[in-house]
Amino acid sequence: MNIDFGNRRLIGQQRAREQIGRMLASERIGHAYLISGPNGVGKTAFALALAEAINGIDHLSDLGEYTTTKKSSWFTHPDIHVFIPKPTSASIDEVRRRLELLADDPYEVISFAQRPSLDSDTAGKNLQAFYPVDYFRDEIRPVARLRPNEGNRVVIIMTQVETMRKETANAFLKILEEPSDRLMFILTTESYESLLPTITSRCQHIPLGILRPDEVERGLIEIDGLNAQDAQYLARVSAGNYAKTRFFDINRLKADRESMVDYLRLAYTQDAQGLSTIAQDWQSSFNIEGLLSLTNLMEVYIRDLMVYRETGNERLITNIDQADSIKKFVKALGEAKLEEMIGEIEETRVLLRQNVSPKLVFTVMALRFSSLMRGSEPFIPNDENWKHLPAFTS
Repeated sequence: MNIDFGNRRLIGQQRAREQIGRMLASERIGHAYLISGPNGVGKTAFALALAEAINGIDHLSDLGEYTTTKKSSWFTHPDIHVFIPKPTSASIDEVRRRLELLADDPYEVISFAQRPSLDSDTAGKNLQAFYPVDYFRDEIRPVARLRPNEGNRVVIIMTQVETMRKETANAFLKILEEPSDRLMFILTTESYESLLPTITSRCQHIPLGILRPDEVERGLIEIDGLNAQDAQYLARVSAGNYAKTRFFDINRLKADRESMVDYLRLAYTQDAQGLSTIAQDWQSSFNIEGLLSLTNLMEVYIRDLMVYRETGNERLITNIDQADSIKKFVKALGEAKLEEMIGEIEETRVLLRQNVSPKLVFTVMALRFSSLMRGSEPFIPNDENWKHLPAFTS
């Protein structure tokens, strides 16, 4: 099968597309594939496109003469089954609703953990979603015993397999240890290193990288219909996450950026009340994904400060409409340790993902920023951050 894999919809990732294309052309098809990469770079879209190619569905890829079915997509094909980690409270209807969205758009964000509510992109409590062993035994394993109905193989896609509990991983391993030429697993993960070596060693690995800004920009223009100016800005603040960036409200994003700039000003002036208020507001208004997006905006803005401080050329900055505020910051913060501030942002992301209180995390980061903006090291060591808090607790 010589095709341009994923040519109708996949964004970027040319190396991985060529890897899969060579595999399909050789007709040496394995029984298990593991697609790894950061959040939002297309792992699920690649899995769906591969499942379609295996079963001859002309949809995400132009299969031409290799089309073997009249089915319009993976969603209507009886031999392709998609499973996602879910909270214990999730109903069958809730899961199906998410898969229906994925059928319309292979880059749709359907994860319960990243998008607790389908009715709001920002509100909603973050949910713990995983693969409990009864989910595997009752729903996934029975599918693995099926024979192909009309395709070449029964294909089981399991996303975010790093969320498998230990007992689930062990049960899954038993199936992997007995490969069948009628069955294929396509797994995705954001954390390849956390998986059991006994699982990774039985899968062919397809790594995806962070998308380049120009790749995200091209997708936003050609697929999502954004104008060039908005697409360029969103691509630069995307952190390589196309799946999430394409749903950003540009006006809301700019409002969030204003809030972030206020936060930096309050950090510099050491306005305790103002910092407490803004940190509480962020904690109340955003779920974890929203808070991580704020840190992305902050990093891009600080990198603009670095670029302008080094070059004095405002045309090189991402936040071009914020050129005046960037110039003022650079003038006031001539000795600021900007690279170390970005390091603090990375630490903050780790803590947010560990569900540490956002209000406390952003308060501590502001206090450390206050020193770094003045060209000094934070007066409290990084491993004793808790010492920052007494002055901000009531």
